[in-house]
Amino acid sequence: MSFLDEVPWGDDGLIAAVTQDARSGKVLTVAWMNRAALKETVETKRAVYWSRSRGRLWRKGEESGHVQNVVEVRLDCDADAVLLKVEQVGGIACHTGRESCFFRKLEEGRWVTRDPVLKDPSLIYKK
Repeated sequence: MSFLDEVPWGDDGLIAAVTQDARSGKVLTVAWMNRAALKETVETKRAVYWSRSRGRLWRKGEESGHVQNVVEVRLDCDADAVLLKVEQVGGIACHTGRESCFFRKLEEGRWVTRDPVLKDPSLIYKK
């Protein structure tokens, strides 16, 4: 049996994927993976996700150059989420130009931006 067969894929064929910086432990992003994405991630040691908005595999960094080199892959206790521990190339995981997608913090009932933009997204994504 393949490790892929042990993942209880959702009705939509997806599983949640939490991505964490291997050194700092900071959560960088949460995305989705299908069977093909997890297989390619393991084979290439580069993070690949399933983009629900694009309807296709999304190889992290394919446009920005901010790839995620995978150090470790884990499956949680209920087998309903995958954890990728990565080395984030360029130190930017978020399309907003920030280190992490979790840059807003709840303070007194309001979401407050707490993390700075490291690079202007218009300089990262040249469409």
